[in-house]
Amino acid sequence: MINFKPKNFYWGAATASYQVEGGIENTDWAKAAREGRVPPCGRACDHYHRYEEDFDIAQSLGHNAHRFSIEWARIEPEEGKFDEETTEHYRRVLRALRDRNLEPFVTLWHFTLPLWFAQSGGFERKDAPKIFARYCQYIVEQLGDLCLHFSTMNEPNVYATHGYLYGVWPPFQRVGLMAKGDGTEERAQPQTKIRNYWQYWKVASNLVKAHNTAYACIKAARPDTQVSVIKHVHVFDANERFINKLLARVAQYLQTDAFLLGIKGSFDAIGLNYYRSTRFGETRNFLQTDMGWNALPSGIYNALLHLQRYQKPIFIAEAGLADEDDDLRPQYLTVQIMAMQRAIQDGVDVRGHLYWSLLDNYEWALGFEKRFGIVEIDYDTLERKIRPSAYVYKRIIENNGIVE
Repeated sequence: MINFKPKNFYWGAATASYQVEGGIENTDWAKAAREGRVPPCGRACDHYHRYEEDFDIAQSLGHNAHRFSIEWARIEPEEGKFDEETTEHYRRVLRALRDRNLEPFVTLWHFTLPLWFAQSGGFERKDAPKIFARYCQYIVEQLGDLCLHFSTMNEPNVYATHGYLYGVWPPFQRVGLMAKGDGTEERAQPQTKIRNYWQYWKVASNLVKAHNTAYACIKAARPDTQVSVIKHVHVFDANERFINKLLARVAQYLQTDAFLLGIKGSFDAIGLNYYRSTRFGETRNFLQTDMGWNALPSGIYNALLHLQRYQKPIFIAEAGLADEDDDLRPQYLTVQIMAMQRAIQDGVDVRGHLYWSLLDNYEWALGFEKRFGIVEIDYDTLERKIRPSAYVYKRIIENNGIVE
């Protein structure tokens, strides 16, 4: 029986700027949309203007924390020039969260790049770590009095693989044998070259350096800031066959540990994003989410156990599923949180659970067709409608967990 409940715990949900704010046209993704290589984002959920309404919903659902990202392209529309009006907007966002007793968790970069940075090479630039750190330091200097928790970047490995191996995200560089298999390749028209493999490793290395440089700059500016990285953990395990065990170990290292070992000593916490588990040699069939992924919410236990080796506090920054009909989500949430509680009971230092996502949103190369939100968005009217699963989550929050 699991009857352990966390203390002083953060419960809430998450969003990301480009996916919900709307009206962002000076990024690599917006340019790609104008070229027809990814779906247009347009006004999205218009969260940039309706954030107070959305935070009222989160508060009504019992949340005490919220994760969101700041749009780099809005803050630094030209290289080295920071927009004070936009900075003030994000101060108002933070105040709105504070007014509702929602603890803010800020992600400084969530995939999209300012157009000037992308067109000059992005994270392929030799000076990319310095440029990124300058932006991060500015934000923390300007907003750090209203927020303690800052994450430098979201899922750096996902950014690098989708942009430089699969080629379905900007800058659409693909290695010949790599394929995404979700129908996005034809629209993206990736440039396929063997040399992109080396570009991938160059970018992966620069992302490590960018985080480490940003960490040092943030700590110099505001030493009390809790600096984390948001790390996607795709759990890999295997049956008893040696080759499958070897494949699982290599995959886990490349997906998770290579980056975290590269930034060792330069993070105060880890934000876990969990969506998938893969077992090499598995022959069973599982329920599928609308993304076509196996619905294995209990796998978050293994993801948390894996991160425990880094001996830092962990908060679940994203964990959820695409489920337009909202028929899987209530049970998925329940099982996921039970697995999280079991990890806490077994000694993992978990500080919070932030469901992905508060709102339906733009799901990158898949556009608006996948529905992750506990709040449904009518994209024609922008009406918000709370899904039944949100109330399941609310009851869990009110009880500060689940007793089995």
